[in-house]
Amino acid sequence: MWLGESTHSLDDKGRLCVPRRLLAGQSFGAEGRVSFVLTLGFEGCLFLFTEAAFAKAVARLETQAFAGEEKRNMQRLFFSKAQHVELDEKNRLNLPEKLKQLVGIDREVAIVGLVDRAEIWPRAKWEAFDASHARDFGRLDSVLLPDGPSGSGA
Repeated sequence: MWLGESTHSLDDKGRLCVPRRLLAGQSFGAEGRVSFVLTLGFEGCLFLFTEAAFAKAVARLETQAFAGEEKRNMQRLFFSKAQHVELDEKNRLNLPEKLKQLVGIDREVAIVGLVDRAEIWPRAKWEAFDASHARDFGRLDSVLLPDGPSGSGA
């Protein structure tokens, strides 16, 4: 389970040192490295999935291919940008140039844990999102509790 947020700087080669909190509980391959799936996210970020979490996302999406043009277009865009990425020996992730350009990542990033995935944001974009939605948090209870705080439907 990935939680919390942190800010980081890419090194001169565009690599991101993955925080230990995201490595906890991950399985390491034969060469002692962790692999993830990285893809374009929503609202201007990248999604970083474990292999298992990505498989669950695929299971939800693959049954919708014949459900209409909009869903097919979403699948095309989502999966065409997805790629398996492996951390190097120092647990650094090389962010592909095309994905960095699509969301506007330059040097500073924020990593936000969202249980089954992490989001990688350009730092300024995350800070603006966070600031603009901070006031909304109290109203978002309807997302978690659609029947109201008491669950009574009132």
